[in-house]
Amino acid sequence: MTIDRMSGREDELRVLERFLEDVRSGAGRSLVVRGEPGAGKSTLLRHAADRAAPARVLTATGAEPESGMAFAALHQLLRPVAGLAGALPGAQRDAVRAALGLAEPMASQDGFLVSAGVLSLLAEAASDGGLVCVVDDFQWVDQASADALLFAARRFGGGDGVGLLIGTRDGAGARRSLGALPLLELGGLDAASARDLLAERAAADPAPGVAEIVTAATGGNPLALRETAGLLTPDQLAGRAPLPDPLPVGEGVAGVYGDRIARLPEDTRLVLLAAALEGQGDARLIRAAAGRPGADPGALDAAEAAGIVEIRPPHVRFRHPLIRAAAHAGAAPAARRAVHRRLAELLAEDGDHDRAARHRAEAATGPDEDVAAELAAAGERARARGGYADAAGLLTRAAALTPDPAVRARRLTDTATAAWLGGRPGRAHSALAAARELAREPLLRAEIARLDARFELSSGNAAEALRTLLSAAEAAGGGGPEEQAHATRRIVLALLADAGEAASLVGDTGAAVRIGRRAATVTAPPGVPEDAGDAFLRDVLTGMGALYDGDADHGTHLLRRALAALPELPELPGLPGLPGLPGLLERPDLPGEDTTAYGGPAHDGSGRDAMAHDGLGSVGSTRPVPAGPGSALESPAARLLWAAAAASLLGESDAAARYGAHAGRVARVSGMVGTLPVVLEHAATAERMNSGFALSAALSEEGLALARETGLDNSVAAHLANLAVCAAVLGQEDVCRARAQEALAIAIPHRLGLRAGVASYALGLLDLGLGRFDRAHERLTALASAGPGAGHHMVVWGSAADRVEAAVAAGDRAAAGTAAEFLGQWSAEAASPRARALVARCRALVADDAEAPGLFRKALELLAADGDQDATAYDRARTELLLGERLRRDRRVGEARPHLRRAAEAFHRMGALPWERRARGELRAAGETAGPNGPAALDGLTAQELRIARLVAEGVSNRDVAARLFLSPRTVEYHLYKVYPKLGISSRTELAHLLR
Repeated sequence: MTIDRMSGREDELRVLERFLEDVRSGAGRSLVVRGEPGAGKSTLLRHAADRAAPARVLTATGAEPESGMAFAALHQLLRPVAGLAGALPGAQRDAVRAALGLAEPMASQDGFLVSAGVLSLLAEAASDGGLVCVVDDFQWVDQASADALLFAARRFGGGDGVGLLIGTRDGAGARRSLGALPLLELGGLDAASARDLLAERAAADPAPGVAEIVTAATGGNPLALRETAGLLTPDQLAGRAPLPDPLPVGEGVAGVYGDRIARLPEDTRLVLLAAALEGQGDARLIRAAAGRPGADPGALDAAEAAGIVEIRPPHVRFRHPLIRAAAHAGAAPAARRAVHRRLAELLAEDGDHDRAARHRAEAATGPDEDVAAELAAAGERARARGGYADAAGLLTRAAALTPDPAVRARRLTDTATAAWLGGRPGRAHSALAAARELAREPLLRAEIARLDARFELSSGNAAEALRTLLSAAEAAGGGGPEEQAHATRRIVLALLADAGEAASLVGDTGAAVRIGRRAATVTAPPGVPEDAGDAFLRDVLTGMGALYDGDADHGTHLLRRALAALPELPELPGLPGLPGLPGLLERPDLPGEDTTAYGGPAHDGSGRDAMAHDGLGSVGSTRPVPAGPGSALESPAARLLWAAAAASLLGESDAAARYGAHAGRVARVSGMVGTLPVVLEHAATAERMNSGFALSAALSEEGLALARETGLDNSVAAHLANLAVCAAVLGQEDVCRARAQEALAIAIPHRLGLRAGVASYALGLLDLGLGRFDRAHERLTALASAGPGAGHHMVVWGSAADRVEAAVAAGDRAAAGTAAEFLGQWSAEAASPRARALVARCRALVADDAEAPGLFRKALELLAADGDQDATAYDRARTELLLGERLRRDRRVGEARPHLRRAAEAFHRMGALPWERRARGELRAAGETAGPNGPAALDGLTAQELRIARLVAEGVSNRDVAARLFLSPRTVEYHLYKVYPKLGISSRTELAHLLR
């Protein structure tokens, strides 16, 4: 078949034309053309590229020799538009330039950041008439490029004008990675079209019976039909002579090519082997690699004359991938190694050390440290650019060629880290198991244990991860020279930090006590400076353990000392700085706290954090750590998440919420997107605690999608549980139940007590809001008795106010009194007005009629004293409702109405439909008949529109909104174009006022 004549592909051509029309009209589209070798995928893709005008066309073709080279295909595709990267947001610009080899990468570049940058760059390239990206032989595209392109494809939206057209062979890998994209399945030609193709390529018209036999044997595969037509004699075509048995179909087509190559001169076979191994079609390099004294300088031209290759200076291309495979398979192993060696020499001379290392490895016949070291360095460069999966492949090969078992163990550990970050958990576990067998050095064994546990903590059994971490931390010694002792202290603290996270997820307070006791021993000798971040973390862990061990005074002292010493975070673009806990709580006794344990000032006066950190994970980390121990506070977002944990332990839910929300914003602005799914857990929870239920749900929807993309099952459970709570408040019963059940299906077998507790709480809150008080009382009471892995003490605390209300409504005043007393004890050290307001509200619920109104009013006064009135809106409305109900029952309807009215209006603004109905029902009973003012302003927005609207209302530019949400600026503009009329506004100023 030719581009001009594609008989039998009329339906496919129509699909491609619709695809092109959509892109030219400004839509974002993707399409996968899938079929067996020779089905005509490349022909269809070239046809689409030729007809794409006025849209711009970018092309790339996967090559098997480059399938392990990070970003090789992306470099090929984006090279013509690389100059547009300067228009991207800073972090994305730097990531894309580094991935394309145009700049040095950051210390540890994130794959998400590269992918977001690719999306933005494609949108930028599409700004004038649209863009069609054509990627053929996708089955051989390197993993880093594939991940970036598919990330972009999943986010193409209205207004982007970007199309991604993919050609790929069928196979399990293609079905798995491309399954979410629209598919055009390319089968064989029908009988009439096959007969036309045979007639076009054969020496004589085929007899009908012959055409039918050949079509059936080849399955209508166009390549097989063409090759068969060239092999058959006129007598065979006419049916006068028997057909070859077997016909050259399937692998037989490759055999035909192999026979054809075997008949060529030796110099021509050698240059074809060089072309097959070189991979990029560089004619200069291919000729040089095949050169030898006396060689035929026209060997490559002879290959072209034989119909094996096409020469389009400066490139050489095999006519079909099966021909390249035949050229490779037909060469002796020694000849292949010799060409690999020559290619390595030439590439090293050109300064292409990564490709040179790969060819040296292919030429190796046994372990070789020099070659292994070059491969490991290439793997580190791939990892630094964000190509983790490809780095894992290089490091795996480096380990295999490493003769020293200790060095091999180190490289296998690095392989495990890269494989996990690259979405290859099977390879990660295998590499880590091999490293464990070889490792003898204590620090490396501790690191391996930590990686193993972090893998488990991300997607497996949190209780098992906890056991692994505790065992490793308690087994680690601290002897030896100070340098070694210092490294040991830091890895032990890192192990304990991860154990603290695991204990929190499981809900195991006994383990938290053990962690705190062990952390208290991790101190530097007298006179040895200590990292401020490590001291902060030790105080948090030790304070946590002391609280759970019953020593509230000591635990509170340590937590407050840690938070008092937390440095102010620098301002970032579009994001103000956040003070330490004293600035949040204005607690009078904090300025006098002793913070000298933190080794002096926490920042250097320049606005930048002066603590030295090198990448060990901590609470909230979604990924295993890079090689080597370091500080347990790796980033501003991680510090904020630890601060949120400490504030929660003190009962300061409002401070914890602010820290968590700020962590999500910091992660976006700073480019720390690899940790984003877990950071979004905290940010979404924070928004929910701050009365932002619609935004909380939008953040969790985003986090859920990212967690599923990266295989973080336990983060998936967290987002599902939060979505269930938001749905409960908003009265979305079916959504609440579905999300809660999905969360529990992960949380229970994975021993995620925190997630199981939150999901179960959502169901109890749903019943409470809908007035099913007996059922709510039953569910919420069960939360308090659920053990580790099924429930959580923080959920018991967080649900205490709801438990009191449900018990009172169900007539169980004894249970209500017990729950109110529990909350009072837990919050005894709380300094924030909101925490004290909840205690007052619960005491009002169990108080007698004379005392109750005063306690409710005290709660409202405390909430009014909070500096963030938007954040307390939900608690204030709940309190107004309860006070109004009590006053109405006392026949003080005149006093009740204002409280009930304010509650109804607040619930309406939040979209909390069940609570609004309850408040309006009480209003009607109090003699007021006014109904709701219409739908809440934000009800009509989608989750994506709400996320965009919130950021724009904060004053963030469209370009920065796009960077934070992994969208293109054009998609942001498209959504704003729809948001304004939905909200009845016409400017960013009005939007900011509406969402204030």
